[in-house]
Amino acid sequence: MIAGLTFRVGQVDETLSSRGITHLLEHLVLHGRGLTDYHYNGSTGAIATSFTTQGGEDDIVAFLDGVCAALHDPPLDRLETERSILRAEANGRSSGVNEMLPLWRYGARDYGLVSYGELGLPRLTPDDVRRWAETWFTRQNAVLWVAGNRLPEGLRLPLRNGVRRPVPAPSSALPATPAYFLGDEGAVVFDGIMRRSVTGGVLAGIVERELFRSLRQEDGNSYTASAFYDSRGDGFATVTAFADVAPGKPDAVLGGFIDVLARLKVGRIEQADLDAVRAKGEDALDGVTVAVGMLPGHALNLLTGQPVLSAEEIRTELRAVTLADVHAAFLEVYGTGLLQVPDGHSADWAGYVAAPTTSERAVDGRRFGDLVVGPEGVSLRHGERSATVVFKECAICLAFPDGGRQLIGHDSITVRIEPTLQSVPPDALRQIDAALAPVTVWLPARDPSAIPQAASPAGASSGQDKPTTGRVVGATVAFVLAVVVLCCGGVWTWVVADNSDPANDVAFDAVSGTINAVLYAAGLVLLGVGAWLLRGRSRKEVSRT
Repeated sequence: MIAGLTFRVGQVDETLSSRGITHLLEHLVLHGRGLTDYHYNGSTGAIATSFTTQGGEDDIVAFLDGVCAALHDPPLDRLETERSILRAEANGRSSGVNEMLPLWRYGARDYGLVSYGELGLPRLTPDDVRRWAETWFTRQNAVLWVAGNRLPEGLRLPLRNGVRRPVPAPSSALPATPAYFLGDEGAVVFDGIMRRSVTGGVLAGIVERELFRSLRQEDGNSYTASAFYDSRGDGFATVTAFADVAPGKPDAVLGGFIDVLARLKVGRIEQADLDAVRAKGEDALDGVTVAVGMLPGHALNLLTGQPVLSAEEIRTELRAVTLADVHAAFLEVYGTGLLQVPDGHSADWAGYVAAPTTSERAVDGRRFGDLVVGPEGVSLRHGERSATVVFKECAICLAFPDGGRQLIGHDSITVRIEPTLQSVPPDALRQIDAALAPVTVWLPARDPSAIPQAASPAGASSGQDKPTTGRVVGATVAFVLAVVVLCCGGVWTWVVADNSDPANDVAFDAVSGTINAVLYAAGLVLLGVGAWLLRGRSRKEVSRT
């Protein structure tokens, strides 16, 4: 027998300054289960938290009774231990292919929180955890599901009374779509929002086939090309597409990826692809274990007020999907699209607008270098641009004992304050700390090497990143060519000096002198190019994290 207890609470219900509280409570609840002869697990997702087990009826009763008891009275003496375990778990967790897109789409709240680590763990208190359990883990906010012939005898589920909690309304950090932002060099990722339907799953399958065929089979510039469909819990869903980038091929993969999206936009969708995806979907609905596998999804649909469809109802809807349905769904996805492009590239040429990396305005106040501290917030100025975090819209303030502060606004715009760079006086820092006390997370002292220092007089390393691999290669080539050219100049000088006419042919000397000057000048230019490349590309002074 398999059973699960699913609650309508997850990462999207937290705040950035309490990020990790649901996962922490889940760990505390399961601690008391210890070692058993039956399988059990807990999971904290974006919109739901589940406790599942497999075993005999007595095992299931014991497990679920224990879960409910721990939710009534969490073992808060384990708080520090479980906090440490969560940090270790985070260190070993790999990032998802679309890790950054929620942050850029939604900002640093609700659905954007899944892009952030569990930054709130250090500040969570026993009272915080207890209130979280009392608010969210209640009878009215839970669904029990069981795969078996009957409910286990003696199951009671003594949960608190409460209310059903709807998913939050999604925020937005994108003024216009389709938009793009710069990611790392190893991937191109796209997502878009559409109304939830069976057609969305079909669309994801077709996008995956198109990307795989174009980027891997035909061009050979990607190894993995995939797409998936994920319900958001509010009647809408996200369709995400991903392709990795072969070394040295970011331009080709980005161009090929955008070409695939452009073909789908104009309705170039093959009936054969639709038939193949539909057949694959129907095959997945066959088998005796399908009904069991659908139970967790049914529980989530009940919690979020979404339709609960049987396998046969889904099969019927699959068979009814047409090419026109798929095209209409893609237009909806594309119109809300967000594209992650490799660093150093853009998508303006394809009709995408750059997602904002700066704020629309700056606050007024006292200025300390490029930092402005005012009564309503702080701004980091860089020429005509600025990054601003208004105090009342600050999602979190990460604070270090040395005076360093990192403020992240609801729109995910970040302002970093470093007294070693900006000469912020103690009273200004106290003003910031007083305004942001409710969302401040105090972190351990940093290693001295991690504290930014003022630029050296030459300023060679100030405000710059390490040079990219391409720049290092280019600099190496420039230096080698410079050596060759300068050596040629030296050889030419030696030849002229040793073999020129003793009568000092003026015409010959003029020509040889010109050649010599050109060679030395070219060598010096190449040395300059190499040095410039090694300086690295300029870092954005103000940006979203």
